[in-house]
Amino acid sequence: MTQGLSKPIAVSCGDPSGIGPDIILAAVATEGSALPPFACLGDPDQLSARASALGLALDVLPIAGAGAFTSPDNKVLSVIALSERFAEQPGEPTTAHAKGIIEAIERCVDGIVGGEFSAMVTAPIAKKPLYDAGFGYPGHTEFLGALAEKIDPKRSRPVMMIAGPDLKTVPVTIHIPLACVPNELHRADIEATIEIVNADFKARFGVPSPKIVVAGLNPHAGEGGALGNEDDALIAPAIAAMRTKGIEVRGPLPADTMFHAAARASYDVAICMYHDQALIPAKTLAFDDGVNITLGLPFIRTSPDHGTAFDIAGTGKARPDSFIAALRACEAMALAEAKVA
Repeated sequence: MTQGLSKPIAVSCGDPSGIGPDIILAAVATEGSALPPFACLGDPDQLSARASALGLALDVLPIAGAGAFTSPDNKVLSVIALSERFAEQPGEPTTAHAKGIIEAIERCVDGIVGGEFSAMVTAPIAKKPLYDAGFGYPGHTEFLGALAEKIDPKRSRPVMMIAGPDLKTVPVTIHIPLACVPNELHRADIEATIEIVNADFKARFGVPSPKIVVAGLNPHAGEGGALGNEDDALIAPAIAAMRTKGIEVRGPLPADTMFHAAARASYDVAICMYHDQALIPAKTLAFDDGVNITLGLPFIRTSPDHGTAFDIAGTGKARPDSFIAALRACEAMALAEAKVA
């Protein structure tokens, strides 16, 4: 096995009507042996059809399992076939693909647990086709959390981190309306997020003593209660409690002064209170090569930091940069975890 991994990374196909196939295929066609070793869980025929439509020079090789994995050295995409098959219809999502999309995710997790794979990268999925087919989870991350609970209930609290070369951010609350954030922000959640981030940075990023900063919720971190009391009543006590556990964490800090270059140099990761507070600076600095990393699980999962982009699926316009970055981040985390273990 190349690149230092003893087992390949599992890549779920995502929604086959989106750009998941495009970025997976383009990565192999353009990078070849420079990629970490991986096998895709998908439909070989559909992937072959998309490769032909995109005019990409590579071979799609059906394999029985990770043991038959072929390195991408010669621009070969190894594909483990799902029991479900996909129609090749870029830009036309359908509930008919839901079973296969879910199967791919489940088989990636099962493969890690069973020792076939070292970690997993998930290609983008769209929520509506899955919801319409009866999918009972808010999204990818929550579904992975449910799968993780069956493996290790103590490590089944997923925490989303957006990572780029210059900044890593973690939102405490994620996909909820901004108006709901103050009521959904709880001290226990802030503390749990800090603990998970600290533990995973030690175990999977090779950082012995992570430097963590925490953003305030309100302008100027509440300015002593003049601009809101959540910072003093919830966030500051959570930080103080974590410091008593030996975690190097500080805040709450005014969010408007946390993300310039000099500030970023003083910490490893920033914990934010809501979705856009975390994602706007992260995506501004690394729009094309940002990576979505899920912390807090008994397995490593990364994902491109973008969606299915149905409007450009099959056109050749999708860039594989974020997928390639997700593969490399996944590999680095797996190697770091193995070293710590």
